Amino acid sequence: MNQYNYREEFYHLADALIYAGNVIDHKGWCPATSGNFSARLSDGTIAITVSGKHKGQLQHGDIMLVDAQGNALDGKVPSAETILHIQLYQRFSDVNIVLHPHSLNSVLISMKNKKKITLKNYELLKAFSGVTSHKQRIVIPTFANDQNIPRLAEHVEFYMDSHEEIYAYLIAGHGLYTWGSSVDETLRYLEALDFLFSCELHIKRG
Repeated sequence: MNQYNYREEFYHLADALIYAGNVIDHKGWCPATSGNFSARLSDGTIAITVSGKHKGQLQHGDIMLVDAQGNALDGKVPSAETILHIQLYQRFSDVNIVLHPHSLNSVLISMKNKKKITLKNYELLKAFSGVTSHKQRIVIPTFANDQNIPRLAEHVEFYMDSHEEIYAYLIAGHGLYTWGSSVDETLRYLEALDFLFSCELHIKRG
């Protein structure tokens, strides 16, 4: 890929992350400067939001590049949780977008379900690629929050190695990670999960 096409691809993906930030901010899923988003370029490098930026006010300068191991390529400071994004790209060859909001429903349900949430008998489960019936179930594991991100990544990796494929995971009292092949698909997952988490919270409350 020549330099022009490389820059064009980067700005195209930066625009996609800015769009995702606007959608997520409009729904109130990334209060203050919380959350982080990323996208994979065709050469394996990653466009990711820099640390400490409001996700509803992102500009091109707030999106930086890291290599496939998470090392900064342009002198900017990436999110402390970059390794969690890199982990997903290394594991799933078809994943091109990772979104991590701090939505209210994801934080609340992560505090009530310390190990996992099992979603079943919901028609909306068909929002997830490969799910064709409400009779299928989706398990969303919950991991304890940890400021030691490499250690947290190890816990996530161990779970993924020993369980069936998942679409997302929660960090207790923190937020939600989900991923997909495109921004539209991943935003669809976020919207479906937020609705389903709300349903589960109302059921438990009732």
